[in-house]
Amino acid sequence: MAMKQKPKNNVELNKMRAAGRLAAELLDYLTPFVKEGETTEKLNELAHNFTIEHGAVPAPLNYRGFPKSICTSINEVVCHGIPSEKDVLKSGDILNIDVTVILDGFHGDTSRMFLIGDVSDEHKKLVQDTYESMMVGINTVKSGSDVKDIGNAIEAFIKPKGYGIVQEYCGHGIGKVFHSDPMVVHYATDHPSYSMKLRKGHTFTVEPMINMGQAGTELMDDEWTVKTVDRKFSAQFEHTIAVTDEGVEILTESPKGYHCPPYNV
Repeated sequence: MAMKQKPKNNVELNKMRAAGRLAAELLDYLTPFVKEGETTEKLNELAHNFTIEHGAVPAPLNYRGFPKSICTSINEVVCHGIPSEKDVLKSGDILNIDVTVILDGFHGDTSRMFLIGDVSDEHKKLVQDTYESMMVGINTVKSGSDVKDIGNAIEAFIKPKGYGIVQEYCGHGIGKVFHSDPMVVHYATDHPSYSMKLRKGHTFTVEPMINMGQAGTELMDDEWTVKTVDRKFSAQFEHTIAVTDEGVEILTESPKGYHCPPYNV
């Protein structure tokens, strides 16, 4: 994450808005297809075609060797799940779909949770609490605030609920490059390397990963898929945001109002 981020000018911000909107529209488009019996490979194909048809490029494809166009993370998979014909969605599953598009040279990065069939109340609550934790973090952002305020707010919200906050994976600066400064951690820290004064025009992601049980994670043999160490369920939401004079602008807000499930499709 060595790329230092310069605040973006209005032309660049408009390109970020367009990329962010397309990423959100992609998740909106996928929503009716996310159902029992569907494979994550089919969702990947749909997402890939939608992205290309809209004049964009799926950023995950071949990024550091990633083999697919989206990430699909089911149940105990925390992040970076690889779409597969073998992964058939079943009742009780919770699914994160993480998409990033490159449009006109700029990245839009967002993820949402989906509930498949009859999901348990505790897993529904995990998903709802994870969404709210992301929004709590985003709402700390304004010009002059410190990026570490985000993690402090998320931990204050999540810890009393007894969940684990994943520490190995974090939000990131974004723009012409997929990942840059700042690193956006989702837990409380005073470490100076996680501190950065935010200015108007900074763009980055907020993407907390919240586990039902322990915070620990384990990388699988495919060197992408990350699971909870105790195999309890995990949830994540992600927005790309921009710092404004007034506070914050969410660049990946759902045009259809699909913020947190259940979605009215």
